[in-house]
Amino acid sequence: MSIPENQRRVAYINEMIESGHAAELVAEGERYHSEQLASIARDICSRADVKVVLIAGPSSSGKTSTSHKLCLELLAQEKQPVALSLDNWYVDGSLTPRDEQGNKDYESVYAIDLKQLEEDLKALIGGKEIALPTFNFAEEKREYLGETLQLEQDSILVIEGIHALNPILTANIDATRKYKIYAAPMSPVSLDGETWVPTYVHRLLRRISRDLRTRGKSPQKTIASWPSVRDGETKWIEPFRGEADAQFDTSMTYELPAIRYAVETALQTVPAAAEEYKIAERLLYYLSFFEGLEASYIPRTSILREFIGGSQFNVG
Repeated sequence: MSIPENQRRVAYINEMIESGHAAELVAEGERYHSEQLASIARDICSRADVKVVLIAGPSSSGKTSTSHKLCLELLAQEKQPVALSLDNWYVDGSLTPRDEQGNKDYESVYAIDLKQLEEDLKALIGGKEIALPTFNFAEEKREYLGETLQLEQDSILVIEGIHALNPILTANIDATRKYKIYAAPMSPVSLDGETWVPTYVHRLLRRISRDLRTRGKSPQKTIASWPSVRDGETKWIEPFRGEADAQFDTSMTYELPAIRYAVETALQTVPAAAEEYKIAERLLYYLSFFEGLEASYIPRTSILREFIGGSQFNVG
């Protein structure tokens, strides 16, 4: 297996980029992911009764890309995987629960239509056809656009979402039919052997990049919302991490050099007088240790493409 990030230092990463070996650096990170997912796929296939694979993890952990990459590994094992997102079962915006400040709480498990999800999963596992929903985020409502789904004998549902490991979602599905995966960056990068870039920094930088690219949301606004996201993770995600059958480390050796290209200039626009400035400054400090890595080196199947754009998968 490839050497994970927590055994790498910034000097090694920069040397690989500066010496013209960026492609090898990227390949090493991708191989680390592929070997993990191949092992997980073999474990899933060794359990004959498994019909539903559940992938959970905190914000910006790369769950959607992970589900698609795992599907490729399951195909190699002669299974028929079907990737689904829990986001499509969100309740309409008018029904979204509120947090203590009165804001819509999209981190709550009750932002999902649990009753409809239960009915649909029960029908699918029973071999029945369902009308497949999609969620219109712009209008904050669930829609049915004529798409249907019915599982074949060798089909396996691969369902991703922040709440996928919460037992309330699949309480009526027998444990032998479920396989649970917790996905998140788990290997912090060492700057000098003593100072580390925490893995939550990786996720915040990923989210800043995605918000900027897909929503036109400034780094300042993303940083401002981050505490509530973290609070939601503590409440709704972390308590169920220990129930996972497998842990998937979505860290990448080359990630911070590539993210620097995507967000550095935007981070520099956070006003010095803003509350978010200190965090932006800290993020820029971490990024300053790394040589930039152009996106052209990064394959379209990379998990990082979910955040910097150009993914071959349907990742939003």
